Formats: sequence, structure tokens, C-alpha cells
Amino acid sequence: MINATDLTLLLAAEGGEEKHNPLLPHTYDIVWSLVAFAVVLFVFWKFVIPSYLKVLDERRDEIEGGIERAEAAQAEANAEKAKYREQLAGAREEANKIREDARAQGQQIITDAKTTAEAESDRIVAAGNQQLEASRQQVVSELRGDLGKMSIDLAEKLTGESLGDSAKASATVDRFLAELDSSK
Repeated sequence: MINATDLTLLLAAEGGEEKHNPLLPHTYDIVWSLVAFAVVLFVFWKFVIPSYLKVLDERRDEIEGGIERAEAAQAEANAEKAKYREQLAGAREEANKIREDARAQGQQIITDAKTTAEAESDRIVAAGNQQLEASRQQVVSELRGDLGKMSIDLAEKLTGESLGDSAKASATVDRFLAELDSSK
């Protein structure tokens, strides 16, 4: 069996035509290839390349916009961080001030409590001293009366006489007690 290329070569050899180099294409192949290439090039140039460039531009804008948004977000985050640190520093200062005020108030309360306690203690001691002095005066007065009565009874027993005159007896007892006080 003879194929198409062999047939073409045979016909060309019989007709006396020049032999064609099989490595070089025929002219009509080159022309039609150029026409097909021009059509494909035109379609690519008119439709594919602009849409491809459009997609590339969109992606570039999206990437650049993303970078800009990221930088803006980073700047905003840094500003918020700085603001937070300032607020934190202010809160720490306020906490220190409150702590110092509380310490000062605590010291004042302690001082006031000590002063009040000392005043109350002094008042209680003074009241106790007054009560003690009043009790002592009462005891001394009762003892003087008892001592006077006992002295009169003793004097009556010693002298054998009745000392019925109360004024005289009272004067004698007072004189005796004054002598006792002065002998101390």
C-alpha cells in the first residue's frame, strides 16, 4: 500500500517537477499557518490578554489593598495598645494614690482611736478616783463615828462616869482624831 506522501512524491517525479525538500513546508502551509496564527493572536490580543490583565490588576489591587488595610489595622492596634498602656499607667497611679490615701486614713483612724481611748481611759480613771475618794470619805466618816462612839464608851468605862453631853463628847472625839491625823 502506498500512502499519500509517497503518492505525492511519485506524481512529482513523473511530472518532471522539482523535488521538494521534506523538511521545508509548502508555501500554502506557511500562509494558512500565518492566517491561523493571526486569528489566534487577534483573539488573544482582543479578549484573553485584556481579561488576564484585568484579573492581574484586580489581584494586585486586592493584595495592595490588603497590605494597606493590614498596615492601617496594625497602626490602629498600635494606637490602641499605646492608649491601653496609658490607661493602665493612669490606673496604677490612681491605685497607688488610693492605697496611700487609705494608709493615711488608716493611720488617722488609729491615731483618733488611740486619742479617744486615752481620753476615755482618763475619764474612767478620773471617775474611779472620784468614786474611790467618795468611798474613802464615806469610810473615814463612818469610821470616825464608830471610833468616836467606841472612844466615848471606852472613856465612860475608864472614868466610870457617863459622858452624856453630846457636844462635849463630840469635841473630845474631834480633838482625838485630829491628834491621830497629825501623828501620821
